[in-house]
Amino acid sequence: MDSMLGLKRTHSCGDLNSKLDGQEVVLCGWVSRRRDHGGLIFVDLRDRSGMVQVVFSPEVAETAFRKAETVRNEYVLAIRGTVKLRDKDTVNANMPTGEIEISGQELRILNAAKTPPFYIQDDIDVDETLRLKYRYLDLRRPEMQRNMILRHRVTKLMRDFFDRNNFMEIETPILIKSTPEGARDYLVPSRVNPGKFFALPQSPQIYKQILMVAGFERYFQIARCFRDEDLRADRQPEFTQLDIEISFIDREEMLTMMEEMIAYLFKEAIGVEVSTPFMRLSYEDAMNKYGSDKPDLRFDMELIDISDAVKGSEFKVFESMLSSGGRVKAIKVPGYSHIPRKELDGLVEYVSTYGGKGLAWMCYTPDGIKSQITKFFSGAIVDKITVATNAVEGDLLLIMADQPEVVNPALGQLRLEMARRLNMIDSAKLTFLWVVDFPMFEYDTEEKRWVAMHHMFTSPRDEDVEFLENNPGQMRAKAYDMVLNGTEIGGGSIRIYQRELQERIFKAIGFSTEEATEKFGYLLEAFDYGTPPHGGIAFGLDRLLMLMAGRSSIRDVIPFPKTQSATDLMAQAPGSVSSRQLKDLSIKLDVLTKK
Repeated sequence: MDSMLGLKRTHSCGDLNSKLDGQEVVLCGWVSRRRDHGGLIFVDLRDRSGMVQVVFSPEVAETAFRKAETVRNEYVLAIRGTVKLRDKDTVNANMPTGEIEISGQELRILNAAKTPPFYIQDDIDVDETLRLKYRYLDLRRPEMQRNMILRHRVTKLMRDFFDRNNFMEIETPILIKSTPEGARDYLVPSRVNPGKFFALPQSPQIYKQILMVAGFERYFQIARCFRDEDLRADRQPEFTQLDIEISFIDREEMLTMMEEMIAYLFKEAIGVEVSTPFMRLSYEDAMNKYGSDKPDLRFDMELIDISDAVKGSEFKVFESMLSSGGRVKAIKVPGYSHIPRKELDGLVEYVSTYGGKGLAWMCYTPDGIKSQITKFFSGAIVDKITVATNAVEGDLLLIMADQPEVVNPALGQLRLEMARRLNMIDSAKLTFLWVVDFPMFEYDTEEKRWVAMHHMFTSPRDEDVEFLENNPGQMRAKAYDMVLNGTEIGGGSIRIYQRELQERIFKAIGFSTEEATEKFGYLLEAFDYGTPPHGGIAFGLDRLLMLMAGRSSIRDVIPFPKTQSATDLMAQAPGSVSSRQLKDLSIKLDVLTKK
Protein backbone atom coordinates (compact mmCIF):
# COMPACT_ATOMS: atom_id res chain seq x y z
CA MET A 1 0.00 0.00 0.00
CA ASP A 2 1.06 3.57 -0.68
CA SER A 3 1.57 6.44 1.73
CA MET A 4 0.12 9.95 1.53
CA LEU A 5 3.49 11.45 2.42
CA GLY A 6 4.01 14.62 0.39
CA LEU A 7 0.45 14.59 -0.97
CA LYS A 8 -1.99 16.93 0.76
CA ARG A 9 -5.70 16.81 0.04
CA THR A 10 -6.91 20.11 -1.47
CA HIS A 11 -10.59 19.56 -2.30
CA SER A 12 -13.55 17.32 -1.59
CA CYS A 13 -14.95 15.39 -4.54
CA GLY A 14 -18.43 16.91 -4.47
CA ASP A 15 -17.12 20.48 -4.23
CA LEU A 16 -15.49 20.53 -7.67
CA ASN A 17 -17.08 22.54 -10.48
CA SER A 18 -16.42 24.15 -13.84
CA LYS A 19 -14.91 27.26 -12.23
CA LEU A 20 -11.87 25.16 -11.32
CA ASP A 21 -11.13 24.27 -14.95
CA GLY A 22 -7.38 23.81 -15.39
CA GLN A 23 -6.58 23.77 -11.67
CA GLU A 24 -4.53 20.98 -10.12
CA VAL A 25 -6.28 19.22 -7.22
CA VAL A 26 -5.55 16.40 -4.78
CA LEU A 27 -8.51 14.21 -3.89
CA CYS A 28 -9.01 11.35 -1.43
CA GLY A 29 -11.84 8.87 -1.27
CA TRP A 30 -13.31 5.49 -2.13
CA VAL A 31 -13.77 3.90 -5.54
CA SER A 32 -17.46 3.79 -6.27
CA ARG A 33 -17.00 2.33 -9.75
CA ARG A 34 -14.13 1.53 -12.13
CA ARG A 35 -14.56 1.18 -15.89
CA ASP A 36 -11.82 0.01 -18.27
CA HIS A 37 -12.36 1.30 -21.81
CA GLY A 38 -9.19 -0.10 -23.29
CA GLY A 39 -6.97 2.91 -23.67
CA LEU A 40 -8.69 4.81 -20.81
CA ILE A 41 -9.68 3.89 -17.25
CA PHE A 42 -12.50 5.77 -15.57
CA VAL A 43 -12.81 5.84 -11.78
CA ASP A 44 -15.76 7.36 -9.94
CA LEU A 45 -14.19 8.61 -6.72
CA ARG A 46 -16.52 9.16 -3.77
CA ASP A 47 -16.15 10.92 -0.43
CA ARG A 48 -18.70 12.35 2.00
CA SER A 49 -19.30 15.41 -0.16
CA GLY A 50 -20.16 13.53 -3.35
CA MET A 51 -18.56 11.92 -6.39
CA VAL A 52 -16.39 12.92 -9.34
CA GLN A 53 -15.09 11.09 -12.39
CA VAL A 54 -11.32 10.61 -12.76
CA VAL A 55 -9.77 9.60 -16.10
CA PHE A 56 -6.44 7.80 -16.34
CA SER A 57 -4.62 7.70 -19.68
CA PRO A 58 -1.22 6.10 -20.44
CA GLU A 59 -0.37 9.13 -22.59
CA VAL A 60 -0.87 11.48 -19.60
CA ALA A 61 0.59 9.35 -16.78
CA GLU A 62 1.77 5.82 -17.55
CA THR A 63 2.50 4.85 -13.92
CA ALA A 64 -0.86 6.11 -12.65
CA PHE A 65 -2.64 4.30 -15.50
CA ARG A 66 -0.97 0.97 -14.63
CA LYS A 67 -1.95 1.37 -10.99
CA ALA A 68 -5.51 2.20 -11.98
CA GLU A 69 -5.68 -1.17 -13.75
CA THR A 70 -5.37 -2.87 -10.34
CA VAL A 71 -7.97 -0.74 -8.59
CA ARG A 72 -11.30 -2.28 -7.51
CA ASN A 73 -14.49 -1.00 -5.88
CA GLU A 74 -14.09 0.45 -2.36
CA TYR A 75 -10.32 0.82 -2.61
CA VAL A 76 -9.16 3.95 -0.80
CA LEU A 77 -7.22 6.27 -3.11
CA ALA A 78 -5.35 9.54 -3.14
CA ILE A 79 -5.28 11.15 -6.59
CA ARG A 80 -3.51 14.18 -7.98
CA GLY A 81 -4.91 15.52 -11.22
CA THR A 82 -6.20 18.48 -13.21
CA VAL A 83 -9.81 19.63 -13.50
CA LYS A 84 -11.02 19.48 -17.11
CA LEU A 85 -14.32 20.51 -18.69
CA ARG A 86 -16.10 17.58 -20.32
CA ASP A 87 -17.15 17.70 -23.95
CA LYS A 88 -20.78 18.80 -24.23
CA ASP A 89 -21.90 15.39 -25.44
CA THR A 90 -20.32 13.64 -22.43
CA VAL A 91 -21.71 15.91 -19.68
CA ASN A 92 -23.52 13.84 -17.02
CA ALA A 93 -26.57 15.86 -16.00
CA ASN A 94 -27.42 13.33 -13.25
CA MET A 95 -24.20 14.08 -11.38
CA PRO A 96 -23.58 17.40 -9.57
CA THR A 97 -19.97 17.31 -10.81
CA GLY A 98 -21.04 16.07 -14.25
CA GLU A 99 -19.67 19.08 -16.16
CA ILE A 100 -16.08 18.25 -15.28
CA GLU A 101 -13.71 15.34 -14.81
CA ILE A 102 -10.23 14.92 -13.37
CA SER A 103 -7.30 14.06 -15.60
CA GLY A 104 -5.36 11.74 -13.28
CA GLN A 105 -1.61 12.33 -13.05
CA GLU A 106 -0.70 10.50 -9.83
CA LEU A 107 -2.47 7.66 -8.05
CA ARG A 108 -1.75 6.24 -4.65
CA ILE A 109 -3.57 3.18 -3.31
CA LEU A 110 -3.94 3.89 0.39
CA ASN A 111 -5.81 0.67 1.13
CA ALA A 112 -7.33 -2.25 -0.74
CA ALA A 113 -10.81 -3.63 -0.05
CA LYS A 114 -12.53 -6.98 -0.20
CA THR A 115 -15.64 -7.25 -2.36
CA PRO A 116 -18.49 -5.83 -0.22
CA PRO A 117 -21.45 -8.12 0.62
CA PHE A 118 -23.80 -5.59 -1.03
CA TYR A 119 -23.53 -2.68 -3.42
CA ILE A 120 -22.52 0.66 -1.92
CA GLN A 121 -25.33 2.58 -3.60
CA ASP A 122 -28.84 3.86 -2.94
CA ASP A 123 -32.02 1.77 -3.07
CA ILE A 124 -30.39 -1.60 -2.45
CA ASP A 125 -32.63 -4.63 -1.95
CA VAL A 126 -30.74 -6.23 0.94
CA ASP A 127 -31.95 -7.83 4.15
CA GLU A 128 -31.59 -5.35 7.00
CA THR A 129 -29.70 -7.82 9.17
CA LEU A 130 -26.90 -7.85 6.60
CA ARG A 131 -26.86 -4.06 6.49
CA LEU A 132 -26.62 -3.88 10.29
CA LYS A 133 -23.88 -6.50 10.46
CA TYR A 134 -21.80 -4.45 8.02
CA ARG A 135 -23.02 -1.09 9.24
CA TYR A 136 -19.71 0.59 8.38
CA LEU A 137 -20.38 -0.30 4.74
CA ASP A 138 -24.08 0.57 4.90
CA LEU A 139 -23.16 4.02 6.23
CA ARG A 140 -20.99 4.63 3.15
CA ARG A 141 -24.06 4.58 0.95
CA PRO A 142 -25.00 8.12 -0.22
CA GLU A 143 -28.56 8.00 1.14
CA MET A 144 -27.32 6.94 4.59
CA GLN A 145 -24.69 9.66 4.58
CA ARG A 146 -27.38 12.19 3.68
CA ASN A 147 -29.41 10.96 6.66
CA MET A 148 -26.49 11.46 9.02
CA ILE A 149 -25.73 14.88 7.56
CA LEU A 150 -29.39 15.78 8.14
CA ARG A 151 -29.08 14.57 11.73
CA HIS A 152 -26.07 16.81 12.29
CA ARG A 153 -27.78 19.75 10.59
CA VAL A 154 -30.99 19.43 12.62
CA THR A 155 -29.23 19.16 15.99
CA LYS A 156 -27.12 22.23 15.17
CA LEU A 157 -30.27 24.17 14.21
CA MET A 158 -31.91 23.12 17.49
CA ARG A 159 -28.98 24.50 19.43
CA ASP A 160 -29.04 27.72 17.39
CA PHE A 161 -32.77 28.22 18.00
CA PHE A 162 -32.60 27.68 21.75
CA ASP A 163 -29.46 29.75 22.16
CA ARG A 164 -31.21 32.68 20.47
CA ASN A 165 -34.14 32.21 22.83
CA ASN A 166 -31.99 32.43 25.97
CA PHE A 167 -31.89 28.72 26.85
CA MET A 168 -29.01 26.92 28.50
CA GLU A 169 -27.87 23.47 27.39
CA ILE A 170 -27.26 21.47 30.57
CA GLU A 171 -26.31 17.79 30.83
CA THR A 172 -28.08 15.57 33.32
CA PRO A 173 -26.76 12.28 34.80
CA ILE A 174 -26.76 8.99 32.93
CA LEU A 175 -26.41 6.93 36.11
CA ILE A 176 -29.51 7.64 38.19
CA LYS A 177 -31.77 6.06 40.79
CA SER A 178 -34.23 3.46 39.54
CA THR A 179 -37.85 4.60 39.85
CA PRO A 180 -39.77 1.88 37.94
CA GLU A 181 -42.98 3.31 36.52
CA GLY A 182 -43.83 2.61 32.90
CA ALA A 183 -41.18 0.90 30.79
CA ARG A 184 -38.53 -1.25 32.45
CA ASP A 185 -35.25 0.37 33.47
CA TYR A 186 -31.85 -0.74 32.27
CA LEU A 187 -29.94 -1.46 35.49
CA VAL A 188 -26.22 -0.88 36.14
CA PRO A 189 -24.65 -2.65 39.14
CA SER A 190 -22.48 -0.55 41.44
CA ARG A 191 -19.13 -2.19 42.27
CA VAL A 192 -18.37 0.14 45.16
CA ASN A 193 -21.86 -0.30 46.61
CA PRO A 194 -22.41 -4.08 46.46
CA GLY A 195 -25.99 -5.15 45.88
CA LYS A 196 -27.07 -1.69 44.73
CA PHE A 197 -27.86 -0.53 41.22
CA PHE A 198 -28.02 2.58 39.14
CA ALA A 199 -30.56 2.88 36.33
CA LEU A 200 -30.11 4.42 32.92
CA PRO A 201 -32.57 7.32 32.48
CA GLN A 202 -35.79 6.78 30.55
CA SER A 203 -35.84 10.57 30.36
CA PRO A 204 -34.26 13.45 32.34
CA GLN A 205 -37.71 14.30 33.78
CA ILE A 206 -36.94 14.80 37.45
CA TYR A 207 -33.56 16.42 36.86
CA LYS A 208 -34.97 19.02 34.50
CA GLN A 209 -37.60 19.90 37.09
CA ILE A 210 -34.83 20.19 39.67
CA LEU A 211 -33.09 22.60 37.27
CA MET A 212 -36.22 24.76 37.35
CA VAL A 213 -36.11 24.71 41.15
CA ALA A 214 -32.45 25.74 40.83
CA GLY A 215 -33.46 28.87 38.92
CA PHE A 216 -32.06 28.18 35.44
CA GLU A 217 -35.51 29.00 33.97
CA ARG A 218 -34.83 27.81 30.41
CA TYR A 219 -33.13 24.45 29.86
CA PHE A 220 -32.63 22.17 26.88
CA GLN A 221 -30.58 19.07 26.18
CA ILE A 222 -30.16 16.66 23.32
CA ALA A 223 -30.34 13.72 25.69
CA ARG A 224 -29.65 10.00 25.43
CA CYS A 225 -32.48 7.93 26.94
CA PHE A 226 -32.91 4.22 27.61
CA ARG A 227 -35.96 1.95 27.88
CA ASP A 228 -35.98 -1.81 28.19
CA GLU A 229 -39.15 -2.42 26.17
CA ASP A 230 -40.40 -4.42 23.23
CA LEU A 231 -39.26 -2.82 20.01
CA ARG A 232 -40.77 -1.89 16.64
CA ALA A 233 -39.85 0.30 13.68
CA ASP A 234 -39.98 3.56 15.64
CA ARG A 235 -38.55 2.33 18.96
CA GLN A 236 -35.02 1.59 20.12
CA PRO A 237 -33.63 0.58 23.53
CA GLU A 238 -31.44 3.68 23.43
CA PHE A 239 -32.66 6.78 21.67
CA THR A 240 -32.20 10.52 21.56
CA GLN A 241 -34.66 13.19 22.54
CA LEU A 242 -34.69 16.96 22.52
CA ASP A 243 -35.54 17.77 26.12
CA ILE A 244 -36.92 21.18 27.12
CA GLU A 245 -38.12 22.78 30.36
CA ILE A 246 -39.23 26.38 30.95
CA SER A 247 -40.20 28.29 34.08
CA PHE A 248 -43.04 30.81 34.32
CA ILE A 249 -44.81 29.56 31.18
CA ASP A 250 -48.35 28.45 30.38
CA ARG A 251 -49.56 25.95 27.82
CA GLU A 252 -50.27 28.42 25.05
CA GLU A 253 -46.82 30.01 25.27
CA MET A 254 -45.23 26.57 25.19
CA LEU A 255 -47.16 25.41 22.12
CA THR A 256 -46.44 28.63 20.24
CA MET A 257 -42.69 28.47 20.89
CA MET A 258 -42.50 24.80 19.86
CA GLU A 259 -44.36 25.55 16.62
CA GLU A 260 -41.82 28.26 15.87
CA MET A 261 -38.99 25.82 16.51
CA ILE A 262 -40.44 23.12 14.25
CA ALA A 263 -41.12 25.60 11.44
CA TYR A 264 -37.53 26.84 11.72
CA LEU A 265 -36.10 23.31 11.57
CA PHE A 266 -38.10 22.26 8.52
CA LYS A 267 -37.32 25.42 6.59
CA GLU A 268 -33.61 25.52 7.34
CA ALA A 269 -32.89 21.77 7.23
CA ILE A 270 -34.99 20.56 4.30
CA GLY A 271 -36.38 23.75 2.73
CA VAL A 272 -40.03 23.05 3.61
CA GLU A 273 -42.37 25.83 4.74
CA VAL A 274 -44.55 24.80 7.70
CA SER A 275 -47.69 26.83 8.42
CA THR A 276 -48.48 27.85 11.97
CA PRO A 277 -50.41 27.77 14.24
CA PHE A 278 -51.03 24.03 14.22
CA MET A 279 -54.50 22.57 14.53
CA ARG A 280 -55.59 21.74 18.10
CA LEU A 281 -57.66 18.65 18.88
CA SER A 282 -58.78 17.44 22.29
CA TYR A 283 -57.97 13.85 23.23
CA GLU A 284 -61.70 13.11 23.41
CA ASP A 285 -62.32 14.45 19.89
CA ALA A 286 -59.27 12.67 18.51
CA MET A 287 -60.45 9.31 19.85
CA ASN A 288 -64.08 9.84 18.85
CA LYS A 289 -63.35 11.10 15.34
CA TYR A 290 -60.22 9.16 14.41
CA GLY A 291 -59.85 6.37 16.97
CA SER A 292 -56.33 7.48 17.87
CA ASP A 293 -54.56 10.00 20.09
CA LYS A 294 -52.11 10.52 17.23
CA PRO A 295 -54.42 10.72 14.22
CA ASP A 296 -53.18 10.97 10.64
CA LEU A 297 -55.08 13.92 9.16
CA ARG A 298 -53.64 13.74 5.65
CA PHE A 299 -56.97 12.21 4.63
CA ASP A 300 -60.56 12.39 5.88
CA MET A 301 -62.67 9.30 6.69
CA GLU A 302 -63.76 10.22 10.20
CA LEU A 303 -65.44 7.76 12.53
CA ILE A 304 -69.18 8.48 12.44
CA ASP A 305 -71.43 7.68 15.41
CA ILE A 306 -74.65 6.13 14.05
CA SER A 307 -75.95 4.92 17.41
CA ASP A 308 -79.03 7.15 17.28
CA ALA A 309 -79.73 6.16 13.66
CA VAL A 310 -79.81 2.40 14.38
CA LYS A 311 -81.60 2.64 17.74
CA GLY A 312 -84.76 0.53 17.78
CA SER A 313 -83.69 -1.85 15.02
CA GLU A 314 -84.28 -5.61 15.14
CA PHE A 315 -80.53 -6.27 15.01
CA LYS A 316 -79.87 -7.73 18.45
CA VAL A 317 -76.10 -7.20 18.32
CA PHE A 318 -76.56 -3.44 18.02
CA GLU A 319 -79.41 -3.24 20.50
CA SER A 320 -77.54 -5.27 23.11
CA MET A 321 -74.44 -3.12 22.78
CA LEU A 322 -76.40 0.15 22.99
CA SER A 323 -78.24 -1.01 26.10
CA SER A 324 -74.92 -1.72 27.83
CA GLY A 325 -73.48 1.74 27.11
CA GLY A 326 -71.69 0.85 23.88
CA ARG A 327 -71.72 2.74 20.60
CA VAL A 328 -72.30 1.87 16.96
CA LYS A 329 -69.84 3.65 14.68
CA ALA A 330 -68.94 3.59 11.01
CA ILE A 331 -66.34 4.78 8.55
CA LYS A 332 -67.29 5.69 5.01
CA VAL A 333 -64.88 4.53 2.31
CA PRO A 334 -65.69 6.65 -0.75
CA GLY A 335 -66.00 4.93 -4.12
CA TYR A 336 -65.33 1.42 -2.87
CA SER A 337 -68.75 -0.24 -2.95
CA HIS A 338 -67.34 -2.78 -5.43
CA ILE A 339 -65.10 -4.31 -2.75
CA PRO A 340 -64.79 -8.09 -3.26
CA ARG A 341 -66.56 -10.26 -0.68
CA LYS A 342 -63.29 -12.03 0.09
CA GLU A 343 -61.73 -8.72 1.06
CA LEU A 344 -64.71 -7.87 3.27
CA ASP A 345 -64.28 -11.16 5.09
CA GLY A 346 -60.59 -10.33 5.52
CA LEU A 347 -61.48 -7.00 7.13
CA VAL A 348 -63.48 -8.83 9.80
CA GLU A 349 -60.34 -10.77 10.65
CA TYR A 350 -58.27 -7.57 10.51
CA VAL A 351 -60.32 -5.73 13.16
CA SER A 352 -60.31 -8.82 15.37
CA THR A 353 -56.58 -8.29 15.93
CA TYR A 354 -57.50 -4.96 17.55
CA GLY A 355 -60.23 -6.39 19.76
CA GLY A 356 -63.14 -5.98 17.33
CA LYS A 357 -65.71 -8.76 17.71
CA GLY A 358 -67.35 -8.23 14.33
CA LEU A 359 -67.72 -5.92 11.38
CA ALA A 360 -70.82 -5.12 9.33
CA TRP A 361 -70.92 -3.40 5.97
CA MET A 362 -73.25 -1.58 3.63
CA CYS A 363 -72.33 -1.18 -0.05
CA TYR A 364 -74.14 1.62 -1.90
CA THR A 365 -74.15 0.11 -5.42
CA PRO A 366 -75.97 1.19 -8.62
CA ASP A 367 -78.35 -1.72 -7.92
CA GLY A 368 -79.13 -0.56 -4.40
CA ILE A 369 -77.69 -1.23 -0.95
CA LYS A 370 -76.04 -4.59 -0.47
CA SER A 371 -75.49 -5.65 3.13
CA GLN A 372 -75.74 -8.59 5.49
CA ILE A 373 -77.59 -6.50 8.11
CA THR A 374 -80.15 -4.29 6.31
CA LYS A 375 -82.73 -7.09 6.56
CA PHE A 376 -82.92 -6.20 10.26
CA PHE A 377 -83.54 -2.50 9.49
CA SER A 378 -86.67 -0.68 8.46
CA GLY A 379 -86.49 1.68 5.52
CA ALA A 380 -86.56 4.59 7.96
CA ILE A 381 -83.49 3.31 9.80
CA VAL A 382 -81.62 2.78 6.53
CA ASP A 383 -82.49 6.37 5.58
CA LYS A 384 -81.21 7.62 8.94
CA ILE A 385 -77.91 5.78 8.45
CA THR A 386 -77.58 7.27 4.97
CA VAL A 387 -78.24 10.78 6.25
CA ALA A 388 -75.90 10.38 9.25
CA THR A 389 -73.01 9.21 7.03
CA ASN A 390 -73.82 11.29 3.91
CA ALA A 391 -73.38 8.06 1.96
CA VAL A 392 -73.94 8.14 -1.79
CA GLU A 393 -73.79 5.62 -4.60
CA GLY A 394 -70.36 4.03 -4.77
CA ASP A 395 -69.64 4.36 -1.03
CA LEU A 396 -68.84 1.56 1.40
CA LEU A 397 -69.81 1.75 5.06
CA LEU A 398 -67.85 -0.36 7.56
CA ILE A 399 -69.74 -0.59 10.85
CA MET A 400 -68.75 -1.80 14.30
CA ALA A 401 -70.55 -1.97 17.63
CA ASP A 402 -68.72 -2.17 20.96
CA GLN A 403 -67.71 -0.19 24.00
CA PRO A 404 -65.94 3.09 23.11
CA GLU A 405 -62.56 1.83 24.35
CA VAL A 406 -62.79 -0.99 21.78
CA VAL A 407 -64.71 0.42 18.84
CA ASN A 408 -62.72 3.66 18.58
CA PRO A 409 -59.17 2.23 18.32
CA ALA A 410 -60.29 -0.77 16.22
CA LEU A 411 -62.09 1.43 13.68
CA GLY A 412 -59.19 3.87 13.86
CA GLN A 413 -56.81 1.13 12.73
CA LEU A 414 -59.26 0.07 10.01
CA ARG A 415 -59.42 3.69 8.85
CA LEU A 416 -55.64 3.72 8.36
CA GLU A 417 -55.65 0.33 6.66
CA MET A 418 -58.32 1.33 4.14
CA ALA A 419 -56.47 4.57 3.38
CA ARG A 420 -53.29 2.58 2.69
CA ARG A 421 -55.08 0.08 0.47
CA LEU A 422 -56.73 2.80 -1.58
CA ASN A 423 -53.63 5.05 -1.76
CA MET A 424 -55.45 7.91 -0.04
CA ILE A 425 -52.38 9.12 1.87
CA ASP A 426 -50.25 11.81 0.23
CA SER A 427 -46.71 10.93 1.31
CA ALA A 428 -45.47 14.41 0.41
CA LYS A 429 -47.97 16.15 2.70
CA LEU A 430 -47.07 17.31 6.22
CA THR A 431 -49.99 17.63 8.62
CA PHE A 432 -49.15 18.81 12.13
CA LEU A 433 -51.51 19.06 15.06
CA TRP A 434 -51.55 19.27 18.83
CA VAL A 435 -53.58 16.78 20.84
CA VAL A 436 -54.46 18.35 24.20
CA ASP A 437 -56.58 17.77 27.31
CA PHE A 438 -55.57 14.17 27.87
CA PRO A 439 -57.13 12.25 30.76
CA MET A 440 -55.06 12.67 33.87
CA PHE A 441 -55.35 8.97 34.76
CA GLU A 442 -56.28 5.64 33.23
CA TYR A 443 -57.38 2.59 35.18
CA ASP A 444 -55.09 -0.44 35.22
CA THR A 445 -57.44 -3.42 35.49
CA GLU A 446 -54.59 -5.85 36.30
CA GLU A 447 -53.15 -3.80 39.16
CA LYS A 448 -56.60 -2.46 40.07
CA ARG A 449 -55.41 1.10 40.50
CA TRP A 450 -55.25 4.40 38.67
CA VAL A 451 -52.04 5.17 36.78
CA ALA A 452 -50.88 8.44 35.25
CA MET A 453 -51.57 8.56 31.51
CA HIS A 454 -48.49 10.74 30.80
CA HIS A 455 -46.46 10.71 33.99
CA MET A 456 -47.08 11.45 37.64
CA PHE A 457 -45.53 14.94 37.53
CA THR A 458 -48.11 16.26 35.04
CA SER A 459 -50.38 18.97 36.42
CA PRO A 460 -54.14 18.48 36.28
CA ARG A 461 -56.33 21.23 34.93
CA ASP A 462 -57.09 23.64 37.75
CA GLU A 463 -60.85 23.11 37.50
CA ASP A 464 -60.44 19.32 37.80
CA VAL A 465 -58.38 19.13 41.00
CA GLU A 466 -61.57 18.78 43.02
CA PHE A 467 -62.13 15.32 41.48
CA LEU A 468 -58.75 13.95 42.58
CA GLU A 469 -59.85 11.91 45.58
CA ASN A 470 -63.41 11.00 44.57
CA ASN A 471 -63.50 10.78 40.76
CA PRO A 472 -59.98 10.74 39.29
CA GLY A 473 -61.24 9.32 35.98
CA GLN A 474 -62.95 12.64 35.29
CA MET A 475 -59.75 14.68 35.55
CA ARG A 476 -57.99 16.17 32.54
CA ALA A 477 -54.28 16.97 32.40
CA LYS A 478 -52.35 20.01 31.22
CA ALA A 479 -50.65 17.68 28.74
CA TYR A 480 -49.99 18.09 25.03
CA ASP A 481 -48.61 15.93 22.22
CA MET A 482 -47.37 17.16 18.86
CA VAL A 483 -48.37 14.81 16.04
CA LEU A 484 -47.07 14.71 12.47
CA ASN A 485 -48.73 12.44 9.89
CA GLY A 486 -50.02 10.02 12.49
CA THR A 487 -46.77 9.85 14.47
CA GLU A 488 -46.27 11.42 17.88
CA ILE A 489 -43.04 13.41 17.59
CA GLY A 490 -43.19 15.23 20.91
CA GLY A 491 -45.07 15.33 24.16
CA GLY A 492 -45.06 17.22 27.41
CA SER A 493 -47.07 19.01 30.03
CA ILE A 494 -47.28 21.82 32.50
CA ARG A 495 -45.85 20.35 35.72
CA ILE A 496 -46.91 20.12 39.31
CA TYR A 497 -44.75 22.49 41.35
CA GLN A 498 -46.40 22.37 44.79
CA ARG A 499 -45.56 19.59 47.24
CA GLU A 500 -49.06 19.17 48.60
CA LEU A 501 -50.58 18.53 45.17
CA GLN A 502 -47.74 16.22 44.16
CA GLU A 503 -48.25 14.13 47.30
CA ARG A 504 -51.98 13.88 46.55
CA ILE A 505 -51.16 12.63 43.03
CA PHE A 506 -48.78 10.01 44.43
CA LYS A 507 -51.52 8.83 46.77
CA ALA A 508 -54.06 8.68 43.94
CA ILE A 509 -51.87 6.26 41.96
CA GLY A 510 -51.35 4.01 44.96
CA PHE A 511 -48.06 5.21 46.42
CA SER A 512 -47.80 5.14 50.18
CA THR A 513 -46.10 8.06 51.88
CA GLU A 514 -43.08 5.83 52.48
CA GLU A 515 -42.88 4.74 48.82
CA ALA A 516 -43.20 8.31 47.56
CA THR A 517 -40.48 9.46 49.95
CA GLU A 518 -38.17 6.58 49.04
CA LYS A 519 -38.48 7.15 45.28
CA PHE A 520 -38.97 10.89 45.00
CA GLY A 521 -38.17 12.35 48.40
CA TYR A 522 -35.49 14.69 47.05
CA LEU A 523 -37.96 16.17 44.54
CA LEU A 524 -40.61 16.68 47.21
CA GLU A 525 -38.07 18.30 49.48
CA ALA A 526 -36.95 20.59 46.65
CA PHE A 527 -40.56 21.74 46.25
CA ASP A 528 -40.33 23.14 49.81
CA TYR A 529 -37.70 25.68 48.73
CA GLY A 530 -39.56 27.96 46.34
CA THR A 531 -40.36 26.11 43.11
CA PRO A 532 -41.54 28.21 40.13
CA PRO A 533 -44.43 27.18 37.90
CA HIS A 534 -42.91 25.34 34.95
CA GLY A 535 -43.61 23.10 32.01
CA GLY A 536 -41.74 21.13 29.43
CA ILE A 537 -41.76 18.91 26.42
CA ALA A 538 -39.55 16.28 24.81
CA PHE A 539 -39.26 15.53 21.10
CA GLY A 540 -38.17 12.15 19.79
CA LEU A 541 -35.24 13.23 17.64
CA ASP A 542 -35.03 9.91 15.84
CA ARG A 543 -38.74 9.89 14.92
CA LEU A 544 -38.58 13.50 13.79
CA LEU A 545 -35.56 12.81 11.57
CA MET A 546 -37.23 9.69 10.16
CA LEU A 547 -40.15 11.81 8.97
CA MET A 548 -37.95 14.64 7.69
CA ALA A 549 -35.86 12.16 5.71
CA GLY A 550 -38.91 10.34 4.36
CA ARG A 551 -37.89 7.01 5.89
CA SER A 552 -40.09 4.30 7.41
CA SER A 553 -37.76 3.22 10.24
CA ILE A 554 -35.77 5.20 12.80
CA ARG A 555 -32.93 2.72 12.26
CA ASP A 556 -32.20 4.54 9.00
CA VAL A 557 -31.40 7.79 10.84
CA ILE A 558 -29.43 6.31 13.76
CA PRO A 559 -25.74 5.61 13.08
CA PHE A 560 -25.54 2.36 15.05
CA PRO A 561 -29.02 1.07 15.89
CA LYS A 562 -30.10 -2.14 17.56
CA THR A 563 -32.29 -4.80 15.95
CA GLN A 564 -35.85 -5.49 17.08
CA SER A 565 -34.39 -8.00 19.52
CA ALA A 566 -32.20 -5.23 21.01
CA THR A 567 -28.90 -6.56 19.66
CA ASP A 568 -26.00 -4.89 17.86
CA LEU A 569 -25.16 -7.25 15.01
CA MET A 570 -21.95 -5.44 14.10
CA ALA A 571 -20.39 -5.38 17.58
CA GLN A 572 -22.24 -8.54 18.71
CA ALA A 573 -23.67 -6.88 21.79
CA PRO A 574 -24.94 -7.70 24.33
CA GLY A 575 -22.34 -10.30 25.17
CA SER A 576 -21.10 -12.44 28.02
CA VAL A 577 -18.69 -11.16 30.66
CA SER A 578 -16.07 -12.99 32.65
CA SER A 579 -16.71 -14.59 36.03
CA ARG A 580 -14.15 -12.16 37.48
CA GLN A 581 -16.21 -9.19 36.34
CA LEU A 582 -19.36 -10.69 37.87
CA LYS A 583 -17.53 -11.38 41.12
CA ASP A 584 -16.32 -7.78 41.29
CA LEU A 585 -19.96 -6.68 41.00
CA SER A 586 -21.20 -9.20 43.59
CA ILE A 587 -23.42 -10.81 40.96
CA LYS A 588 -24.14 -14.51 40.58
CA LEU A 589 -25.96 -15.62 37.44
CA ASP A 590 -28.91 -17.98 37.61
CA VAL A 591 -29.08 -18.45 33.83
CA LEU A 592 -27.96 -21.46 31.82
CA THR A 593 -25.43 -20.60 29.14
CA LYS A 594 -26.64 -21.53 25.66
CA LYS A 595 -24.39 -23.94 23.82
